[in-house]
Amino acid sequence: MKSLVNKRFTSFALALMCTVLAGCKEDFLDEKPVTTLTTDVYYATEAGFEDLVRACYPLLRNIHQARTLVLNGTDIFSQSGFSDPKFATLSTSPLEHYDVRLNASLADLQTLWTLLYAEIARTNTVMSRADGITTMAQATKDARIGEAKFLRALCYFYLVQQWGDVPMPLTEQTTASKEAKRVASADIYKQILSDLQDAESKLPVTASNYGRATKGAAQFLLARVYLTRGWNFKNALGGTAADFDLALQYADKIIDAYPLAATYSALFPQHSENPLKQYTGAQNDKNAEIVFAVQYNTDVLTNKTDPSFTQDAAGGSNLHSVFGGSGEGYPGTKGRTSDYNRHQPFHVTNPAAYRLFDPDNDSRYDWNFVEVGYALQAVSGFKPLPTTNANLKVDIKAGDTVVYFRPWNKPALTLAERGIDYGGKKNYSVVNLDEYGGGYGFINGSAVNVSGFPGDYPMMWKFWQPGIPYGDAYGTLNEIVFRSAEAYLIAAEAIVKGAKNGKLGTADVYYNKVLDRALTKKGIDPQCAKAPENLKSLETVSYRATPANISIDLILDERARELMGEYNRWFDLKRTGKLVERVKKYNPWAAKSASITDKHYLRPIPQSEIDLSYPPMPQNEGY
Repeated sequence: MKSLVNKRFTSFALALMCTVLAGCKEDFLDEKPVTTLTTDVYYATEAGFEDLVRACYPLLRNIHQARTLVLNGTDIFSQSGFSDPKFATLSTSPLEHYDVRLNASLADLQTLWTLLYAEIARTNTVMSRADGITTMAQATKDARIGEAKFLRALCYFYLVQQWGDVPMPLTEQTTASKEAKRVASADIYKQILSDLQDAESKLPVTASNYGRATKGAAQFLLARVYLTRGWNFKNALGGTAADFDLALQYADKIIDAYPLAATYSALFPQHSENPLKQYTGAQNDKNAEIVFAVQYNTDVLTNKTDPSFTQDAAGGSNLHSVFGGSGEGYPGTKGRTSDYNRHQPFHVTNPAAYRLFDPDNDSRYDWNFVEVGYALQAVSGFKPLPTTNANLKVDIKAGDTVVYFRPWNKPALTLAERGIDYGGKKNYSVVNLDEYGGGYGFINGSAVNVSGFPGDYPMMWKFWQPGIPYGDAYGTLNEIVFRSAEAYLIAAEAIVKGAKNGKLGTADVYYNKVLDRALTKKGIDPQCAKAPENLKSLETVSYRATPANISIDLILDERARELMGEYNRWFDLKRTGKLVERVKKYNPWAAKSASITDKHYLRPIPQSEIDLSYPPMPQNEGY
């Protein structure tokens, strides 16, 4: 089996040409090599092998920034415009519509596929070169091999979930080849588990450098893989009921070793919702709850994605700038500054997602969403876009509220509660959930009234980091991939599916450990919308788990609240067989398009990969 990535080598021919002139010196063309060191020589040294393993980590930034296929088109997120079904046209992204445009030519498919196989090629090189390392201490060498196996397993796990049967190169490829045979998903899962079990035995509990894979990282991924295989998608994964027991056992190991942070907010960049009272203290993203994370830092020279695959001028994490909503449109804005920073609508929260939270009692609602927008500077004689008084003006001071997004459970029902732009009494715009995206005057000001303007729904700024330059990236804090709160929910799901002997007891106990950490008051019974998709309904239901109500849907709702924006949502819906049902129910674009079907549980193989392979790889069914 040959790696698909290695088919794309470009040959470079370097030639020196000299015009022979009478005055040419004899030594003009003499070769004076700076070094004769080759990769074969260098990788056989201890230092070279260490660098080879280090080279496997930078691509994790690229892979986890290519999050479109993991977040968009789910029940939580959409792309390129606020997802409101009242709009006359569909949004631009086929990932929400699941229509004919979601096909093998989609660039997002090629991007993720290429990145994952590039990472696999690097890890394969590590393992192929390991036998040649004879001077390194055995424990260190074993740990480095364990890191490579963990990273390879992670990439194959992402691949097999997205595409099903895929090629599975396991050795370094040094020559070009068109061979690309798809391997059965069950065999890929066997290889993933073999890699992880070996990694678990070799990796240390604490890494020699923070950010390297550890025993805990391997154990966490084992919990996820066993849980996923247990569901046995289309009876193709080789899963059995015993996989749920193993998922629970590994989840318990993580729970024992990685205690929950005291508060949900402690896991993410510390900040204030009011830019004029912004947090200025130190940031710390090495919380004991975090099992594994993609590493960033404050050095602009080393904070970039891998340059082999991304032209990354800014460098750094971009989590703070991709979830939509924008303070740049508020009256009193200073324009493009770091006060609210950049918020591009790549992953826009679907309306139903807000209604999964209790805004009064769940701290995650307040942390995840900016409910109040503030003027950053004074504006004299500001003219809203009124519905009743064309001569209306208002003076705005720096720090004044200019927009308030009402919580879904307390909509403004009277004129006294509405803004003056709506004919009400408030000197700021008041927007109800079912009006998000409506282009209200205080948000768009006197510039233009455009439905879907990025500022007219709350910013999702769970990951927002103060004190970094305005832009699409520049973030310095690590992106969490695994943390123990998810292990509690893995355990709960495994028990619902029949696993026995959880250390903490029943599924509801595991679930409520995560929930209780998020609540503002101990013992409160949080209430979410009973019908999240019905934006007008104020009927509520408890989302505290009991032995009687614990279910896969309840767990998926809690995963949405706890893990919002983290790299897992599409995988959750795929694993549990809930993708079609929940996307139709909660994603307005998908509901309007009415095109999602069971074929969408697998992605189409990128057409360019099929074209490059011989014999051509077969395409997934339905594409």
